[in-house]
Amino acid sequence: MKKNGIIELEGMEFHAFHGCFEEERTLGNTFIVDFRGTADLSAATESDRLEDTIDYGVIYDIVEREMKQTSSLIENVAGRIVTEIEKQLPEFPEFSVRVSKRNPPVSGKCAWSRVTLTGGTGRKKGIQ
Repeated sequence: MKKNGIIELEGMEFHAFHGCFEEERTLGNTFIVDFRGTADLSAATESDRLEDTIDYGVIYDIVEREMKQTSSLIENVAGRIVTEIEKQLPEFPEFSVRVSKRNPPVSGKCAWSRVTLTGGTGRKKGIQ
């Protein structure tokens, strides 16, 4: 019997240099990235073997690599992460990536700005 489950990596924290303003690109800021994906976890639930599940480290490595590449918009950062996860981890029929930026440059007090994008191999085939 198929056992679908959810894999999450929450609170991946990076100091990065994304933003439209010179100060953001010079001083940088704190960014938090969260990943949530659905996958068939049947083999891992039965075998208890690492090779039968999805390697969480690959997800982290993708996020880390894309966070190092400076962008003006967090939408662009999230989009690159989604594209790379789709390429490297086709086991996820559906997933989401949320990129949060601490203290965004707005005219008032704001703790975070956030963008969430969805992706996955199943979405391309019409699975929603």
